[in-house]
Amino acid sequence: MADSIMSRAATMEIPINSNGDSRNIPEDDGLEQAAKAQWSLDEKVGSSADTRDLQQVMVSGPNLNETSIVSGGYGGTAEGVISTSSIKGSNMHQSATAEEATRGVAVEKFDIMKKWGLNTYKCTKQLISERFGRGSRTVDLELEAQIEVLRDTKRKYEIILRLARELTNHFYSMVQTQHALGDTFADLSQKSPELRDEFGYNAETQKLLCRNGETLLGAINFFVSSINTLVNKTMEDTLMTIKMYENARLEYDAYRADLEELNLGPRDAVTMARIEATDQQYQAQKDKYERLRSDVTIKIKFLDENKVKVMHKQLLLFHNAISAYFAGNQQQLEQTLKQFNIKLKPPGAEKPSWLEEQ
Repeated sequence: MADSIMSRAATMEIPINSNGDSRNIPEDDGLEQAAKAQWSLDEKVGSSADTRDLQQVMVSGPNLNETSIVSGGYGGTAEGVISTSSIKGSNMHQSATAEEATRGVAVEKFDIMKKWGLNTYKCTKQLISERFGRGSRTVDLELEAQIEVLRDTKRKYEIILRLARELTNHFYSMVQTQHALGDTFADLSQKSPELRDEFGYNAETQKLLCRNGETLLGAINFFVSSINTLVNKTMEDTLMTIKMYENARLEYDAYRADLEELNLGPRDAVTMARIEATDQQYQAQKDKYERLRSDVTIKIKFLDENKVKVMHKQLLLFHNAISAYFAGNQQQLEQTLKQFNIKLKPPGAEKPSWLEEQ
């Protein structure tokens, strides 16, 4: 019945007056009352259903304070549930640990830079004071004289090394020229019957000179190698220790001057604490300075002894080899190489490379 009434109401024409209000039609009162009754019934049913749905959602809905991540898709088992509270706690712990480690490294680097900056400032101040004659420096006259002699000796030995290398290069070129000249004489001796003998003994002479020259080159190369080791390794090692000693001396004087300046000031609690800390640093620098001074003294002594032994052998070799070569005494030249255990390269070997000469 309600359906028929609604169908009839939907097909009725509702006239509109000039004021926009519908005209009162007596036969429509029953229809309007039926429609209102149907609408009231529908609203009650819908409201009841909506209320039940909302209550169900409120009861069964997720708790925002206990959000969880479900693995395995919708409808997965409880074994795949991971509590976000545990993840949050783990991440916070890892973040705190990483932050503490980073802070520790930063503090350590800052302390290192602070100590380096303070030490650099003190040493620079001391160096400037010495340059302008306002600061005092610790001087060991005997050791300073030995260091100066060593540096002068190194400069002179470097000149000997440079000249010996030049002699080796020039002499090698001469030997190669003699070798080529001997081959040319030998070839012309075969092709010129009228001058066979003259070309022949000149070829033999050049070959002999070439052979003796290669022997002398072996002796000179050995001499150059030994001088190079003495200058660029043994002496250089001692000079590196001397450089460390000079840096330690500068640091020692810097902390000594700082301690003397503090001792001249007021004696309050803060100053006394600074004096005590500076005195500890001064004692550490003093021990370092004295240790390196002892090392330099010992190394210079051993270097002098080693230098005498090496140069005695090398100068004797150089003299005997040069004398035997220019005297034309092949036997004495070969004996000189055997005396110093020098082995020659096989005939026809190439000139030693730059790396081999070093």
